[in-house]
Formats: sequence, C-alpha cells, structure tokens
Amino acid sequence: MVYDEQRDAVGERSVAQLVNDLSAQVSRLVRDEMKLARAEMQTKGKRFGIGAGMAGAGGLLAFFGTAVLVAAAVLALALVLPAWAAALVVGGALLLLAGLLALLGRNQVQKATPPMPRESIESVRKDIDTVKERMRQ
Repeated sequence: MVYDEQRDAVGERSVAQLVNDLSAQVSRLVRDEMKLARAEMQTKGKRFGIGAGMAGAGGLLAFFGTAVLVAAAVLALALVLPAWAAALVVGGALLLLAGLLALLGRNQVQKATPPMPRESIESVRKDIDTVKERMRQ
C-alpha cells in the first residue's frame, strides 16, 4: 500500500523534484559507502596491528631462545652436568613458541593486506551497475 502511494507521489512530481531526490539519494549512498569503507579499514588496521605484535613477540622469544641455547652450549662445554640438558629443553621450547607466534602473526598480516577496502569497492561497483541499469529502463 505504501509503495502504491509512493508511486502515485512520483507520478505527480516534476522532473526537477525527481532529479533533486536522485541527487539526495546518491549523496546518501556515497556517505554510507564511505562509512562502510572506513569501518573495513579500521578492521584491517586492527588485524595488521595484532599480527605485527605477534610477529614482534615471536622475534623477542626467538632472541631469548637463542640466548638460552648459547648458555646451554657454554654450560655443556664448561661442565658435563644435567644442567645443560635442561637449558637445551627450555631453549628449544622457546624457539618452538617463537615459531608458532611468528606463523600466527604472518597469517594475521596476510589477512589484513591489501589495505584497500575490497568489500566497499565491490559494493560501490554494484551500486553503479544498478543505477546504470535503472537509467537504461
């Protein structure tokens, strides 16, 4: 029922009024698409930051793991005691954890790239195609 009233209202409106409505609707559409693009960029920025933080943490743990392995090698050469074996186990565990964090961080960074808002661009393209089709009819 509302649709019929809107159609009747459109039938009674002048071309200038219809063009004015089109301009307002296109303006609103562009603003909405810009909001969507901004939200998508924020999401990708957060994901990139998390991935970079994980990669940094992985690098730091790799540094400590290497330091422990060096200490283990020193202990192994200086004394033949079970202490060096414990140092090797701890160093190996730290390096495994560093590798895991680096892989997780890399995956997060890959999900955030490219930084362009692909979904918003596709939405704008669909909107343009829809408007072009309606103009032809």
